[in-house]
Amino acid sequence: VQLQASGGGLVQAGGSLRLSCAASRRTVSSYGMGWFRQAPGKEREFVAQITWNSGSTLYADSVKGRFTISRDNAKNTVYLQMNNLKPEDTAVYYCGNLARTGKWDYWGQGTLVTVSS
Repeated sequence: VQLQASGGGLVQAGGSLRLSCAASRRTVSSYGMGWFRQAPGKEREFVAQITWNSGSTLYADSVKGRFTISRDNAKNTVYLQMNNLKPEDTAVYYCGNLARTGKWDYWGQGTLVTVSS
């Protein structure tokens, strides 16, 4: 499974960006997809996830009410709409494939989001 992330860029605080992550295929063990981010000097942290079947979502507290994750099953693509961006949202954002085991087993290459104050 290959994941291709896109949509990062430079935006001013309060602005919006939409990230996309397209999976080359889904396997029988694919349960969902999600996003993590890693800021300079920090560990990678969970941002949001969504399941393929029910569309059930989960968000980190830091992005609730500002970010929305969605999916297009026909395109094997997941989106992350990010609104009201803050400088602390600056990071490389990675999409991942969530297996039914609960493990994140495939990763995209990362896309950089920079929010200026």
